[in-house]
Amino acid sequence: MHILIAAIGLMGAAAFWWYRVKYMSEAASEVADAVGRVRGSVRRKKLRKQAALSPLTAIDDPIVAAATLITAVVSEDTPLTPEHETAIREAVSGIADAKKTDEAVIYGKWAASQIDDANVVIDKLAPFLRERLDVDEREQLVAMVDGVARASGERSLAHDQRVRRLRQKLGFEIH
Repeated sequence: MHILIAAIGLMGAAAFWWYRVKYMSEAASEVADAVGRVRGSVRRKKLRKQAALSPLTAIDDPIVAAATLITAVVSEDTPLTPEHETAIREAVSGIADAKKTDEAVIYGKWAASQIDDANVVIDKLAPFLRERLDVDEREQLVAMVDGVARASGERSLAHDQRVRRLRQKLGFEIH
């Protein structure tokens, strides 16, 4: 009889510790989930804060940066016309596929509308583009800005000054 009581006692102790280990495992899993949710929340908050500070700081793609830069330079003096938008799409489509072109043009129009001064856009995006583009690509970017500006048929002195500033910020010598 005493062997039976000892066996039942051992089985009871084993069941108790099995339950405790199972409960601890569930608690550890819940803690890990909570930590993951907090990390995700912190990451999302950082991205929201970054995007709220400036739509330019959220740009991490040279194609989107180029479309935003072109749109800001062209639309500062005059409203963005359908001819300008068509010219921007054509310029960007030369360096990206159709889906990326749409994304870049839409974001570029939105970002340029959020910032009143094209010089700020040039100052923020030109260093980013200088790091990621080679000399020929930077020349192509300046040519794209000029080509889109000609879509309206007129260029102002302010536009020429912005292009000169862009060339300077992209690392070219100014004459």
